[in-house]
Amino acid sequence: MPRVLSRISAFLATFVLFVAGLAAPASALDPFTGYLMAHFIGEQSQGEQIYLAHSKNGRNWTDLNNGAPVLLSTVGTRGVRDPAIVRSPNGDRYWIIATDLRIASGTSWGDASTRGSKSLVVWESSDLVNWSTPRLINVAGGISGAGDAWAPEAIWNPATNDYVIYWATNSLLNGVTKHRIWYVRTSDFRTVTAPQLYIDRGTGQGIIDTQIIEVPNSLGGYRYYRASADGQITIEGSNSILGSWTRIGDLQRLGISNGATGGNVVEGPMWAQTNGTNEWHLWVDQYATGRGYMPVRSTNLGSTANFATRSDYSLGVTKKRHGSILNLTAAEESRVLAKWGSSTPVNRLQSYTDQTRYVRHANMDVRIDANVSPAQDAQFRLVPGLANNSGYVSFESVNFPGHYLRHYGYDLVLAPSDGTSTFAADATFRRVAGLADASWASFQSYNYPTRYLRHYNYLLRIDPISTATERADATFRVTS
Repeated sequence: MPRVLSRISAFLATFVLFVAGLAAPASALDPFTGYLMAHFIGEQSQGEQIYLAHSKNGRNWTDLNNGAPVLLSTVGTRGVRDPAIVRSPNGDRYWIIATDLRIASGTSWGDASTRGSKSLVVWESSDLVNWSTPRLINVAGGISGAGDAWAPEAIWNPATNDYVIYWATNSLLNGVTKHRIWYVRTSDFRTVTAPQLYIDRGTGQGIIDTQIIEVPNSLGGYRYYRASADGQITIEGSNSILGSWTRIGDLQRLGISNGATGGNVVEGPMWAQTNGTNEWHLWVDQYATGRGYMPVRSTNLGSTANFATRSDYSLGVTKKRHGSILNLTAAEESRVLAKWGSSTPVNRLQSYTDQTRYVRHANMDVRIDANVSPAQDAQFRLVPGLANNSGYVSFESVNFPGHYLRHYGYDLVLAPSDGTSTFAADATFRRVAGLADASWASFQSYNYPTRYLRHYNYLLRIDPISTATERADATFRVTS
């Protein structure tokens, strides 16, 4: 009898853990204090990279990193679109996944959808601010005739104790070539299961964009809701990510569609719950008119009858294209703002000898030029020195984050940090009083202290300084 009771107790304990696992929210626990949006800005140079924006109320957004990208893709097509931020259930690991696509390189949409990348770009972080180098994961290679892998999303699935990555692939199936939603499972965003068909609307209707939100402790409703751009913006509900879904409605009543009925044609739906309230916003990208994202408000995701557009929002300076929103804890918000907030100054280095010219990078070389375009090529952050943070600085590029001015063979170049002590030393300088004018500044090399940053024939290098001309060439004004 004791053995039977023991087995019953073990079963009950297992059952309780199972139920608890199903009920546990797949996100860090409240309280949340802010919001982080990851997005790209368009097809221009540097537009198809990772940009971030911050909000305190979930409606009014401020560009982070002064509107410059925070992460650059150096793999695949060297461009990314449609980023999604994923948080682990314990809140101790983060991933950004994105489409490996750069239309700005001259790729046509036809080529991109039929002969494009079958991989996604992935970054990983333990604190939301320090990110790994990007890597590729091949998710669509196992789909017969796959032409691409677009608009990825991911969500923790407690039913399988791993993550579901889902995205759109254009391929031939059952005699019809179109985009359908496929999925794989992963525990580490490195290795994935074989791709499985997830959403197929039937007939010739394609579907590219879909995003799921979890609604913890939902009473009388579904645990998961998803919005899909499939001709309409279709809302569905389910209690299982990989189970059956029930159609709830769409946004036709608001004059919003994905093109099937005209009106305000949108794409890229992204969800966000308002912190501490029973309110959700479904943001939709008004790409057809170029007006960017707009929020649609709901207090009951179980019916589209209460969905309503609102106008009391702002999106900052940069255009916000297809992305995702992460609710931030106070600790996360503090780290993000400390890293990329508006308090981080952006500076230029003005030449003392030719005051119309500023230090800038051009094709990763460094020189002084007038009328720099784009302006961000001449903008840097003076951050604590990579090799010595006491009295030394390093120059981080604004539009190439993670890239620093460093000397190589005494020549100055812009290069991505490789994490080595040699790179750190080459990219570190002591700021001293200007050698030609003490009210200006000069920069002494950390690992070659007899040499200073100077220009020669407009090119930047480090040299020993002795003459009046050399002192003038090694003098700069740090200006905003």
